Amino acid sequence: MPKVLISDQMDPNAAEIFRANGVEVDEKPGLSKDELKAIIGQYDGLAIRSATKVTADVLEAATNLKVVGRAGIGVDNVDIPAATARGVVVMNTPFGNSITTAEHAIALMFALARELPQADASTQAGKWEKNRFMGVELTSKTLGLIGCGNIGSIVADRALGLKMKVIAYDPFLTPERAVDLGVEKVELDQLLARADFITLHTPLTDQTRNVLSRENLAKAKKGVRIINCARGGLIDEAALQDALESGQVGGAALDVFVEEPAKANPLFGAPNLVATPHLGASTTEAQVNVAIQVAEQMSDYLVRGGVTNALNMPSLSAEEAPKLKPYMELAEKLGSLLGQVEGDHVQKVSIEVEGAAAELNQKPITAAVLAGLMSVYSDTVNMVNAPFLAKERGLDVREVRHAYEGDYHTLLRVTAATSNGPRTVAGTLFGNASPRLVDMFGVAVEADLAGEMIYFVNEDKPGFIGRLGTALGEAEVNIATFHLGRRDVGGEAVALVSVDGHIGGPLVETLNALPGVKRVTPLRF
Repeated sequence: MPKVLISDQMDPNAAEIFRANGVEVDEKPGLSKDELKAIIGQYDGLAIRSATKVTADVLEAATNLKVVGRAGIGVDNVDIPAATARGVVVMNTPFGNSITTAEHAIALMFALARELPQADASTQAGKWEKNRFMGVELTSKTLGLIGCGNIGSIVADRALGLKMKVIAYDPFLTPERAVDLGVEKVELDQLLARADFITLHTPLTDQTRNVLSRENLAKAKKGVRIINCARGGLIDEAALQDALESGQVGGAALDVFVEEPAKANPLFGAPNLVATPHLGASTTEAQVNVAIQVAEQMSDYLVRGGVTNALNMPSLSAEEAPKLKPYMELAEKLGSLLGQVEGDHVQKVSIEVEGAAAELNQKPITAAVLAGLMSVYSDTVNMVNAPFLAKERGLDVREVRHAYEGDYHTLLRVTAATSNGPRTVAGTLFGNASPRLVDMFGVAVEADLAGEMIYFVNEDKPGFIGRLGTALGEAEVNIATFHLGRRDVGGEAVALVSVDGHIGGPLVETLNALPGVKRVTPLRF
């Protein structure tokens, strides 16, 4: 039974869902880093919010960990490269608090437009400064979205309902999607020049850091009002302070800051500033939603192999997983075969799917091929970290899809470009379930890839099989299966022999010395 640790305060529904799915769960919020490191090795999964810091040294202690699930969007508290290198899936729940965050952005936009926090403080102080707080209407104003993904599109929908004009800067927003949303896609400079209000809805990356820099704030329409419920670091805070004081920016409403908790910040006290303590996801509904989602996603992965909202591997639905499982097994074995035979010689890999395989999600198949291939370099490689390791080694990976069917109803072909020339292996599924090798380096060979095996290249001459059987018999190694193939009569032949015993170095030397043998490679699957 998989075992999960919930290390942050989370809605009780999460634990109930884990147990209902056959997952053992412990709830231990508030652990110190040392306490977490001391026990994390017991768990297959770690469910967190923002308090737990999943650092490289925590991951090093997590010897059995398979998945980290963040109940929420931001994963700034997870070392994703370190998790990927150790083969740990990192998931988040990007949709559970989308409405809540979008509504908070709209609320802050109203607060800026009508100076609500300042008016409230003044009125409760016994003043009646009716003429001091002259707001602006939102109707007919232009809202500029920096980022128009899940949350940004909800903000756009609400703003259109307020009769605002919405423009959006997002390199990933297609023209068709913009039309569907009712927004105008623009470049950043256009947005800055035209927007009366700007809201930010993008993750913090090297490309988006300080997207509202001093230079860009100067390009903005004078008196623009800015709302950020996304991530601290998207705005240059020092530049924003100066812009607020000069009147270049008419107001700013921030829910996020570069350093949090933001108990002190140079912006505090700036004119026309509204600040909230990262409340974007702080509604009862959102906290229930993200807790339920993270428990469902982690359970799907640990119990059924489904991968949803993963940040470091391809998505694989729980419905897809059973159908893809035999293909992934075949893919890993073909990759392992190439890796064991060619070793460090592989420079480029082409992964082709044909027939029924071409109708499937190819990304998990590719990851499985790479996992098998890279297993010769590391005993901790899996589908999560294999693409990372391949990229780290500079391995060029290509995917090809063929809709037509050849001799087999479904086929997976893997070609490695090596210093010795191209090497291709291919396999199919018998009965849509049993992986079977059907081609090895251009020679037709039908074989199961399982257990201990020996790969031979030899001259196609009489007597070889007898000499091989005698040598193995003298070494007290029993032959389980024997698979033969050849290119031409009397030319080069190959043999894949499955054996019951272990193939050690001395036996390999004996086999290499047999007449007609060109190559002997022990294999293990």
